[in-house]
Amino acid sequence: MLNQVEEAGSSKSTFFELLGGEEKGIEHIRQLVETFYDIMDSDPKAQGLRAMHPADLTSAREKLFMFLTGWTGGPQLYIERYGHPMLRKRHLPFAVDESARDQWMYCIIKAMHQLGYDDELIKKLATQLYGVADFMRNQ
Repeated sequence: MLNQVEEAGSSKSTFFELLGGEEKGIEHIRQLVETFYDIMDSDPKAQGLRAMHPADLTSAREKLFMFLTGWTGGPQLYIERYGHPMLRKRHLPFAVDESARDQWMYCIIKAMHQLGYDDELIKKLATQLYGVADFMRNQ
């Protein structure tokens, strides 16, 4: 499923469906989030972003997993537990500038590549995620 992008006329319309839907979507999003944080935790190119996070990434991993599941069109796990994400407000305590945005994008794109996502799917997801990441900037 990750090696195919939406075909013309396909009934697949959400990223969650492209990632495997009910059957595999949750698993793929979990892998994406785990890979993302593993990269952020170890790649020197993301050290500024890593410094914004606590030593224990367990909560951050779970919250991003829940958020991305709903954001991609799957179950609204984050909203069910925490209410509206209010992303910008939740990120105000952190100095999110262009560098932090770019480091976040670097990690998520690298994670998609490591997981073998199709180039078209990476491009589509990255374009949408960039909008979200850029919206978080407060500096």
